[in-house]
Amino acid sequence: MAGRGGRTRGLLPFLALETVLHYQRLERKPPITAGLMAANCLIYLRPAFLDSILPTIDEVWFNPRLIFKYGDLKRFFLSPFYHIGEPHLFYNMLSLLWKGVQLETSMSSVEFASMVASLLAMSQGITLLLAKSLLLFFDYGKPYYSEYAVGFSGVLFAMKVVLNSQSSNYTDVYGLLVPSRYAAWAELILIQMFVPGVSFLGHLGGILAGIAYLRLKGSFSGPDPLAILIGAFGQGLTNFVTWPMRIVKDLFRWRRRRISGRGTVGGGGGGGNRRGRAESRTTWRCPACTYDNYGLLSICEMCGTSRTGDDLSSFSPPFSRGSDDRLSLEDLRRRRIERFNR
Repeated sequence: MAGRGGRTRGLLPFLALETVLHYQRLERKPPITAGLMAANCLIYLRPAFLDSILPTIDEVWFNPRLIFKYGDLKRFFLSPFYHIGEPHLFYNMLSLLWKGVQLETSMSSVEFASMVASLLAMSQGITLLLAKSLLLFFDYGKPYYSEYAVGFSGVLFAMKVVLNSQSSNYTDVYGLLVPSRYAAWAELILIQMFVPGVSFLGHLGGILAGIAYLRLKGSFSGPDPLAILIGAFGQGLTNFVTWPMRIVKDLFRWRRRRISGRGTVGGGGGGGNRRGRAESRTTWRCPACTYDNYGLLSICEMCGTSRTGDDLSSFSPPFSRGSDDRLSLEDLRRRRIERFNR
């Protein structure tokens, strides 16, 4: 079904199926990659609940002249998430699925989110500077300074550089076998030769952004400050979302199962002993049936045994005629059954 922003010709259901099948094979499901793909698809489809919120593609085209003239940062940051057609979106999202899963599973999701944010800002910034430099130094304003471009491919080229930076293998680029570390350059040239209408500066800016990111990361030994900020924001958001559940859980916390009255039947394990010591001020344990009674009671609610001391080391069974005339365990069990069967 087509959304208000773009028409679908059956490629997006295939993309969804491919994504589901790919994620099912993974032990760890990369959430940032899935979120990026969902964001790009929703922006393209423009469902009714987002249509009034999202700017149109005419408002977010990446155009260096308009960005410099009006300081339009909306075009700078949002243009990568817009696509001009379903094939454009489909192939970019397949590439994002492949690269994103490999990169995110090789690092933490917070670090991957930090990397994507850095690559997006750097690729857009480098593309902007390249277009301005061609105008200033070579008086070459057409087509680069005035061109309109959208799409996630600049970030994808940067991700390809990062992904293949340490690889010593060869990869196939449109039928041409090249070293993996040079695959992005080969793809840049081949796409420019055989695919009309693509943004050469946008792809080149992505490659240069990937190289710059690797250089900066290699020279900086400390923790990634952007990753720290993203992690702190994510933790704060998680705490904010889950605090009502924590309050409800505290109010209706499950307590140990009660048999009757205010006491519980005690256990013989180490955990029960620790709890008994913690509650010694408010409860006392019957030495006959190990039932925990309220501290103000002097007779066990379970079996009627009298409380004879705080140490609970001795007791007098009920209905005894003297301290030496004690009931047998069988009589005590029988009377206990008779008491609760009344």
